[in-house]
Amino acid sequence: MGNEPRHRILVVDDEEFLRRLVARYLSLDGYECALAASGEEAWEMLPREEYALVVLDITMPGMSGLELLKKVHQSLPDTAVIMLTGVDDRPTAIYALQLGAYGYIVKPFEANELAINVANALERRRLLISSRFYEQNLGRKVAERTAEVRATQEEITLRLVAAAEHRDEETGAHVKRIGLYASAIVAQLGWRGRALENMHLAAPMHDIGKIGIPDAVLRKPGKLTAEEFEIIKTHTVIGANILAGATASLLRMAGEIALSHHEKWDGSGYPHGLAGEAIPLSARTVAVADVYDAMTHDRIYRPAIPEAQTLEVMRAGRGKHFAPAVFDAFLEVLSQFRKIHEEISDGGNMERPAVV
Repeated sequence: MGNEPRHRILVVDDEEFLRRLVARYLSLDGYECALAASGEEAWEMLPREEYALVVLDITMPGMSGLELLKKVHQSLPDTAVIMLTGVDDRPTAIYALQLGAYGYIVKPFEANELAINVANALERRRLLISSRFYEQNLGRKVAERTAEVRATQEEITLRLVAAAEHRDEETGAHVKRIGLYASAIVAQLGWRGRALENMHLAAPMHDIGKIGIPDAVLRKPGKLTAEEFEIIKTHTVIGANILAGATASLLRMAGEIALSHHEKWDGSGYPHGLAGEAIPLSARTVAVADVYDAMTHDRIYRPAIPEAQTLEVMRAGRGKHFAPAVFDAFLEVLSQFRKIHEEISDGGNMERPAVV
């Protein structure tokens, strides 16, 4: 098999003649061998060197071969083990294999029998290590690809929001806060993983439909007429149409938020007058976050309303404007809202009046 050592093998047997015989056979096949006269000696040697294989006698004074097999299997999973025994005992053989042995040889044995068992054990070891490496590498590649896709989705989201902001006067700070506010509420409601991540990116797209509202209405500084207000209300349908047909879960959530974040729990909202559970939970959540943010920040026509007064008004809307469970979750995470409010400011810009 070649003159260069291919693998290091530890031969463990309390009978000196047998361990030297095994080592001689293996050395002739090109393996580099080390010898141990007991389980205890072998256990001291194993951490010091990397052994591909241990050829291990079952019956030895002190630590038995089966005891050492357990230790190797638990602590050194990349080390293969072949058991040697002087008794052809089927239950013991099965038990050894269950403990992780790669093979089982009964003494006396021929050199060819040893060579075949060793070759098979080392090949099985190679395949297991290769398979684990492949799975780890595949997992890393999948994680990298997932991160790339997520980054692409986030970029698309931010560009869509930026396009809408270019037409409206809402600040980037506003949409960032909405994403964080809405995420805090649904996390309190038990959302985790991808759904929570989606909310963080989908909520800022709630007003994406304003990109389709005429400037004369969208940028009007004074009070809107009834007709103009009806035009403004169409931003919900426009936003839903922009996002319609999306296959990504993020954009599907953004679409339902865009369409329904002005619906009210009692059915008095728009565009479809949905009520109660018929309103998607994502939209019910953004409704609370959007009103809180609108009231606690400056508008063209008024300064920010103090939080105490904002909460008083919003509490009056529980069960009418706002879904009770969502509103209660909002109150539970109010400290997070205050922190977000402090950390993400508008930089002196005033936002357009929120359409509620």
